Amino acid sequence: MRPSGRDLDQMRAVSIETGFTKHAEGSCLIKMGDTHVLCTATIEDRVPPFIKGSGLGWVTAEYGMLPRATNTRMRREAAMGKQGGRTVEIQRLIGRALRAGVDRVALGERQISIDCDVLQADGGTRCASITGGWVALRLAVNKLMKTGEVKIDPLVDPVAAVSCGIYAGQPVLDLDYPEDSEAGVDGNFIMTGSGQLIEVQMSAEGSMFSREQMNTLMDLATKGTAELVELQKAACV
Repeated sequence: MRPSGRDLDQMRAVSIETGFTKHAEGSCLIKMGDTHVLCTATIEDRVPPFIKGSGLGWVTAEYGMLPRATNTRMRREAAMGKQGGRTVEIQRLIGRALRAGVDRVALGERQISIDCDVLQADGGTRCASITGGWVALRLAVNKLMKTGEVKIDPLVDPVAAVSCGIYAGQPVLDLDYPEDSEAGVDGNFIMTGSGQLIEVQMSAEGSMFSREQMNTLMDLATKGTAELVELQKAACV
């Protein structure tokens, strides 16, 4: 039995509230159970120096957690003078995951920055950030297309992410913190709306896993990301 009482293949309750902030070109508050992430998209008429003049667009991301996103207060990274390794790793993951669903030629030579701020954490913050980040990106691109600044839709396929793992010997979908902290195997799966894999992060936390178990987790992830993509599409109508 899972601590939450969910079935092995059952997601937490997911909601996506768009237009959550006033000034960003695209924004949403995504809730995956008790994990809540604010995602905003900012359009900038510039690109990093390494692609300047190439005609290619760029999508990048920043990620952070509020001091009381967890059960004890964390110091703000700004107060420490640098970002932690986990933060840097996660925001790079978000950026490259979202870029996988973008036609950068169609986007044109501009940058869209996705900011993911974790308001409350209960496991799966990077997956929620990617899923919500895509919604914010979709909304920002919609504005570019409405004004005619972009002629061809540069978003070729939705991108969503979900965690899966082996908890108490059973493969489970969408781990919350009690499961994540005790999982024998923990994985994050990033996929497109058409079912293509972008990235898989898996590790044996307390026990090794078999190819058969890996395939089972892949099936769970496919189910979970498909559900998330439908929610993304409904939120962006």
